[in-house]
Amino acid sequence: MEKHPDSEILFVGALGKMEMQKVPEAGYQIKGLPVAGLQRSLTVDNLSFPFKLLKSLSIASGIVKDFRPDAVVGVGGYASGPVLYTAQKKRIPTLVQEQNSYAGLTNKLLAKRAKTICVAYPEMDRFFPAEKIQLTGNPVRKDILDLSGKQEKAFEHFGLTSGRKTILVLGGSLGARTLNQAVLKDMKKLEAGGYQVLWQCGKFYFKEMQAQLEQSGLKHIQLREFIREMDLAYAAADVIVSRAGALSVSELSLVGKPVIFIPSPNVAEDHQTKNAMAYVNHKAALLLRDYEAVGQLKSKIEELVQTPELAGALGKNMKELAKPDAADAIVNELEKLVK
Repeated sequence: MEKHPDSEILFVGALGKMEMQKVPEAGYQIKGLPVAGLQRSLTVDNLSFPFKLLKSLSIASGIVKDFRPDAVVGVGGYASGPVLYTAQKKRIPTLVQEQNSYAGLTNKLLAKRAKTICVAYPEMDRFFPAEKIQLTGNPVRKDILDLSGKQEKAFEHFGLTSGRKTILVLGGSLGARTLNQAVLKDMKKLEAGGYQVLWQCGKFYFKEMQAQLEQSGLKHIQLREFIREMDLAYAAADVIVSRAGALSVSELSLVGKPVIFIPSPNVAEDHQTKNAMAYVNHKAALLLRDYEAVGQLKSKIEELVQTPELAGALGKNMKELAKPDAADAIVNELEKLVK
């Protein structure tokens, strides 16, 4: 929209998923499909999968027919499959954006007939035809590109105390049980050790964590259900503890601060571990396995805070892997398709 203000953009998402709320909040129109993913184990939901898929294909066909797009972009979510499949059948040019270092099944299937595949990691020709690949990176929010001069505002905004090392814990918008349990276990020791924690626990866990925190009487653990002002959160942080979802990893590479990744084990093909390892192997981050987090988080944090040379090297190496112009690069590829 920045480069072509007269463009029309229509999002298609999965009914019941977060995009159905977030996209309208950002000022864009979205249509929903009843599609859902296959569970790894045999469940009742899997029995309904073929019916939801057929219905989604029918709805997607109607959406593509009515909207008449010049190009269609898929980012690997549940809704990408029916929409891109329909567009490809109608010979509308499609672009696949693979955000992770390990390609998802939907994108691998759609890539066969896609015109262009934008990726965030090198060596993705393991999954896709090399001649279609463009190494663009993942697009991220612009407000994190420059954090200089924001720390004082950040401390004031979140109620943080100057002079204490700040640990930012991010478990995603829904929350991560293991990260929350790890903070609960170590929060008294962290506060006693002179640290403060800015803790996004997620909406599923907020009331439970809030009750536990109130009982503790701690003053330097700042709990949030969800943090919207991520630029300020990053500006405040000395150390960041995070899951390793594709967009989180891309944002953190731009921030350039020491990170401890605790990948979720509950994702397809264990792709969060693979995302994290792409940085760990470049000495750009530390890794803590999910099963190690409860009981070992504090010692990992102290390893970084008490070894400034290590923390500085990780942040520097992280920033060297960043791709701040990813959105422009993807739009450039889209322009080629539309022309």
